[in-house]
Amino acid sequence: MAVLMHDTAANIETRVERFVRERLWPALERRRRPLDVTAWEVPDEPVPFAEAVRQTYVPTGPGAPWSKPWGTTWFHVTGEVPQGWGGPDVVAEVVVDLGFSARQPGFQAEGLVFRPDGSIVKGLEPLNNAVPAGPGPIDLYVEAASNPDVAGDAFTAPTPLGDKATAGSEPLYTLRRVDLVERDLTVYHLMRDVWTLTGLMRELDPSLPRRAEILRALERMCDAVDPDRVAETARDGREALAGVLASPAYPSAHRVVAVGHAHIDSAWLWPTRETIRKCARTFSNVLALMDEYPDFVFACSSAQQYAWIKQHYPELFERIRVRVAEGRFVPVGGMWVESDTNLPGGEALVRQFVHGKGFFLREFGHEPDEVWLPDSFGYTAALPQIVRAAGSHSFLTQKISWSETNRMPHHTFWWEGIDGSRVFTHFPPVDTYNSDLSGAELARAQRQYAERGLSNVSLVPFGFGDGGGGPTREMMEAAARTRSLEGSPTVEVGTPQRFFDEARSSHPAPATWSGEMYLELHRGTYTTQARTKQGNRRSEHLLREAELWWATAAWRGLGDYPYEELDAAWRTVLLQQFHDILPGSSIAWVHQEAERNYAALAGQLGALIDRAQRTLAGPGTSRVLFNAAPVEADGVPPLAAAVATPAGCVAPVASGDGWVLDNGVVRAGFDRDGLLVSFRAGRELVAEGEAAAVLQVFRDIPNRWDAWDLDAHYQRHVTELREADAVEAGADELVVRRSFHRSTFEQVFRLAEGADQLDIETWIDWHEQEKLLKLSFPLAVHADRAASEIQFGHVHRPTHANTSWDTARFETAAHRWVHVGEPGFGAAVANDSTYGHDITRRWTADGLTCTQVRQSLLRAPRFPDPHADQGRHVLRTVLRVAPTVLEALDSGYRLNLPVRAVEGGGPVEPLLRVSSPAVVVEAVKLAEDRSGDLVVRLYEARGGRASARVEVSESFARAWTTDLLERAPAEPVVQTSAWAADEPIEISFRPFEIVTLRLSRAA
Repeated sequence: MAVLMHDTAANIETRVERFVRERLWPALERRRRPLDVTAWEVPDEPVPFAEAVRQTYVPTGPGAPWSKPWGTTWFHVTGEVPQGWGGPDVVAEVVVDLGFSARQPGFQAEGLVFRPDGSIVKGLEPLNNAVPAGPGPIDLYVEAASNPDVAGDAFTAPTPLGDKATAGSEPLYTLRRVDLVERDLTVYHLMRDVWTLTGLMRELDPSLPRRAEILRALERMCDAVDPDRVAETARDGREALAGVLASPAYPSAHRVVAVGHAHIDSAWLWPTRETIRKCARTFSNVLALMDEYPDFVFACSSAQQYAWIKQHYPELFERIRVRVAEGRFVPVGGMWVESDTNLPGGEALVRQFVHGKGFFLREFGHEPDEVWLPDSFGYTAALPQIVRAAGSHSFLTQKISWSETNRMPHHTFWWEGIDGSRVFTHFPPVDTYNSDLSGAELARAQRQYAERGLSNVSLVPFGFGDGGGGPTREMMEAAARTRSLEGSPTVEVGTPQRFFDEARSSHPAPATWSGEMYLELHRGTYTTQARTKQGNRRSEHLLREAELWWATAAWRGLGDYPYEELDAAWRTVLLQQFHDILPGSSIAWVHQEAERNYAALAGQLGALIDRAQRTLAGPGTSRVLFNAAPVEADGVPPLAAAVATPAGCVAPVASGDGWVLDNGVVRAGFDRDGLLVSFRAGRELVAEGEAAAVLQVFRDIPNRWDAWDLDAHYQRHVTELREADAVEAGADELVVRRSFHRSTFEQVFRLAEGADQLDIETWIDWHEQEKLLKLSFPLAVHADRAASEIQFGHVHRPTHANTSWDTARFETAAHRWVHVGEPGFGAAVANDSTYGHDITRRWTADGLTCTQVRQSLLRAPRFPDPHADQGRHVLRTVLRVAPTVLEALDSGYRLNLPVRAVEGGGPVEPLLRVSSPAVVVEAVKLAEDRSGDLVVRLYEARGGRASARVEVSESFARAWTTDLLERAPAEPVVQTSAWAADEPIEISFRPFEIVTLRLSRAA
């Protein structure tokens, strides 16, 4: 008689799941007893341990509410480990539940545990809430932070929780548990066995014998463990699984280098003050885990976070220093923070490495070789050259996997920048930087790896980020079980360097990706929080001015270079270029703080600049104009000062139903509503039948991420503000007022005498919600591509949408200018603080092509800051005829570095001159080592080869080219040239090449 074999797999899986949930989990703690708890609530902002321990504590316990949103409560936990607790198969621990949600590992309450002497034990998080307890008395202090879950279940709904002033005053959490427990190690390891095997089994094809083998072993485990005597029979359960756990991996299995990691945003849904505490909790967890697992390695980027620990938790920092020396706590990235890379200026990106690597070299004697930016919102094509010039050779990112239209075709590849520099790049196929080393994630890494057959190794960053506490012992147990496990990729815990070394050796000829790595998502971050972006742009240029004029004064023996003030200012600017601050995707608290910091910097740097300029100009009553731009401005040579009078502006003249601004060089015509309908400089620039400088309001309701995303469907809902409320012709300007719903707009048009550009100042009082404001320029130019300024050069992007890649790039970032052109003719649109643009091909009513350039001025998302961009703004734009990109560059620099006037004795010669108009001086400063050497950063701006002579007005002992870290001639990682005392300095440039020139002053 035939035997029918039924598929019982689903039933067995259900049985295993229930057995773990109802039998193994409850048996994990053999014994438990409550501990005594007293509490003190901090009245306002957090206080250090030394202050908290002196306060009066009152009794509390489970069931007691504690702390309002963003508050802090200190719990004092006391008790004793009873005799007889502990042993070879059990361990005593203090388990604390602050009222955690099981929904996610972070984004909620957290704690930091101290001993009575103020030393730190470890952090407390939802999935890492146990503290070791030795024999004898228990005496611990817990600093508990009542951080709210700002996002909740979505990233779209307005919330008051992101602003301390509106977050509320009622307690947010309820203390749930503070117990001494005895954890059964055999049960614990059985649970880890089951977790690893079930995760693997679910990823295997149902037809594979290996899947059935694991399933039957799990069934035997359920049979072997007595549900009424789990502790006594758990060892039998482990024996039932030992065989399938011992079966080694296939020889061809994908290899994973697992790197401990805890992506901690330096600010996001919490302020920077909370990031400091998040770092202390996570780093102390990491150090505790290193004591428990000798093979555990942890990689951490962001010198800023180490600096915070050194300042606020010096004892913890010294413990980190020991592990860094061992090679187990690994500084990576080499940057001050994990910055955005689309929006920071070129010199700011350089300083990310100068300050970041400088800190790591000073504190640890360690220089990271890999740049670590897993979460930034796309990657500028200028970055490969900057990475190489900073002395690094490898790059890691993860975020590009979020692109919603196209997938990157590679995971291990060369990335080529605009100058031809290449950096070895890895894009982990696991598609997360917060892995828990689950079967699903390891299988995804193996399944998605694009280079299989050419290479077979990838990196997996594991650990809970953003307050989740980093890697856990459960993850280390998973790594141990999958080191060589049939059906699974092999897992080895190692360093990033270990991975990159193997990846290079196993894949000697990777493919090359050329140009920017554009994230097809989060396009709204080029525009959201305009005040933060304006503060960044202004601060970058103020720092340029302060460094230039003080370097000039110092090299002429007229004053002492203000190293400390400039370093502090740079560190503030670099912190606020973090990839959730500058892009505008943080809570209100973060952006309010950023704006206060920028305002303070403006005052401090303005005073520094004024002192330097008055020192250089000397005593006198002449009006001296200082020009910090690398191009002539208002008759003042680059990097110099002259006694001059800025040109005045022409008066608007009535013409028919409108007005005209005409200076004999260009002629701008306006209709009765103040619309710019003509702009002529030998040829008409405004497309026929169109108007330029038109304000457009769009519906802006992203599908998912409010502050982050600008979705393509916004383009279908536009209102053009063509009707004027008033048009006023002033003595030297045309003023046009418009309104929309609750918002008002004032556009001021000026044309300077002899100028070839129209200056447009847009004053906005913005009170819209879920709207996008653009400024549109339909131009009579037939351009199939547009040039957009990026750091140290520009990129060309198509104006058409032939491919899915072109279509997805419907909003892009540019710095100070964009340029569109035909042979011999073109146009530039420059800005003083706007980054978001769209540049597309359009057709007029007569079917003629034109190129539409639009600046994205403001947005109004509701989350995470429901008041983002509300209120008053002033934004400046320039329109000019520009045959080449050099004219666009000229307007961009002059708009962002306006001349300054001081009273003084006379002109100031430039400290240096450069002979080629294609070679631009980006920075003039004194060396970071405070030797007094002069450092000059130059780059080729046209995109072609160039030669330039650099003439220095002061005598120098020697000069040489160096890397971005300004190292001595024997040390640089870039090819160097050198010149003897006062020898003519002739430099040849590759297209877009950055050259750092260092000069020592003659005695």
